Amino acid sequence: MHRREEIAARVSDAILRRLITRRLLEVKDEGKARATCQRILAENIQIEEEIDAAARELLQTHARDIREKGLDYRQLFARAKGKLARDRGFVL
Repeated sequence: MHRREEIAARVSDAILRRLITRRLLEVKDEGKARATCQRILAENIQIEEEIDAAARELLQTHARDIREKGLDYRQLFARAKGKLARDRGFVL
């Protein structure tokens, strides 16, 4: 199982367990609900990974300027990632 899918499985299990225990969600087919939640989370993780890669690639093209000006890479990465996510209609 890929790491992304493993994370999605663990998170979806925790979410469903809490929602069902607190009676905020009534589920007829828990397996189907778990699979759907896991699929959605895995897709979101994949999209975020793609946005991360695109932000790294964008900053890599400006690496020389970043080093010369002594800019904070983490801050620039967060800004680039946020902008790419907004442009794609993805909420981080």
